[in-house]
Amino acid sequence: MPKVNPQHRQLQRKESKKQSPASPSFTNQSDDLIYGCHPVLAAISANQQLNRLYITAKLAQDKRFEPLIPLLKARGTVVDIVDVNRLNQLTNFANHQGVAAKIAPYEYIDLQDLITQAKEKTAHPVILIADGINDPHNLGAIIRTAEALGMQGLIIPQRRAVAVTSTVMKVAAGALSYFPVARVVNISQAISRLKEEGFWIYGTIAQGGQWLHQAKLEGAIGLVIGAEDKGISQSVLKACDFLLSIPMAGKTPSLNASVATAICLYEIRRQQLLASVSA
Repeated sequence: MPKVNPQHRQLQRKESKKQSPASPSFTNQSDDLIYGCHPVLAAISANQQLNRLYITAKLAQDKRFEPLIPLLKARGTVVDIVDVNRLNQLTNFANHQGVAAKIAPYEYIDLQDLITQAKEKTAHPVILIADGINDPHNLGAIIRTAEALGMQGLIIPQRRAVAVTSTVMKVAAGALSYFPVARVVNISQAISRLKEEGFWIYGTIAQGGQWLHQAKLEGAIGLVIGAEDKGISQSVLKACDFLLSIPMAGKTPSLNASVATAICLYEIRRQQLLASVSA
């Protein structure tokens, strides 16, 4: 299997560095807003602290929400019955479905706790390592896919990358209620810790890596996904044990970060299922 070569290009396509004025900042606000029935219900189910709930009178009588409102009030949540116009203002006319909530900032898990929990859940844990993802939609989609395919967690850096914002929560569609995220100062040091705990580190690159479907993906895995514009950083590339590439047939040379991640995670899951059948 190919070893690391810092000159290789990373798997995802190079996307524009420009951010729109409305793009979320890389740090969480003191109160973050989530909206939509599924994200709000998932947050409630996970006992996440809702500081304030905004809900229409019609939805407050819905069987999904009506029994929950007294429980939320007992937890200290302020419940406001509002009209659609108010929700439109709060969510900037997003698809709120009649409900929004201000929640306490996302609570990241400690790296060692993430590793310990992952190894307790399965003998073949998979932890993602996002090396500088700066698009909240990409990060949210990665989290949603990873949780849906049964992966054990995610590591993100504290600087030069998007944090878990309300946009990430919305795109993740409730997955964050069941999927832990650790935020670390140094990705390379986090990778070293994973190696000490028996993880093999796979980096994703556009060309030059072993074809994804030919790689033997087993045991404890750390899968590195690079930034949209720069790919995996030089220092992190050097820390990877192996490199993987997705075989491409068309004229488009590379893939969006979340799409590439989904393909890699599906192949890992496919091999896990085949191994469990043959065991």
